[in-house]
Amino acid sequence: MEKAVSTSAQAAPQSAAARLGFASGQVIQEFGYDADVDDDLRFAIEDLTTTDLEDEDYGDVADAVLIWWRADDGDLVDAVVDGLTNLAEGGFIVLLTPKSGRTGHVEASDVEEAATTAGLHTSGAVNACEDWTATRLVAPKTGRR
Repeated sequence: MEKAVSTSAQAAPQSAAARLGFASGQVIQEFGYDADVDDDLRFAIEDLTTTDLEDEDYGDVADAVLIWWRADDGDLVDAVVDGLTNLAEGGFIVLLTPKSGRTGHVEASDVEEAATTAGLHTSGAVNACEDWTATRLVAPKTGRR
């Protein structure tokens, strides 16, 4: 007999996608896609935005950027700066890193340092899915007149 998937298990990626700030109509550019990414989260983001994720070669403006990053992927600052290339003003980056204890885990201090070096700051981390933690990176707020 086949085991039914619980509604809460199906809702988790959708809830994470919404908590990260994705919304209908947004164009999302994705970096770092590999066999280890969480497809349920990717599909939840596509369902929520009603658009397909764009790949690294996308050359137009993106409302947000999704970066899957592992400790051995190279220079995190370079990856974040690359993510800024097509990012619209007011856009944000979601950096997904393996959770503590998982292969490729990235320390929170390294994420914070990369964000700061790229001129961004972290605005919260979310338990995005079973193996990945998502950290939202945004431009610092400027003073208003």
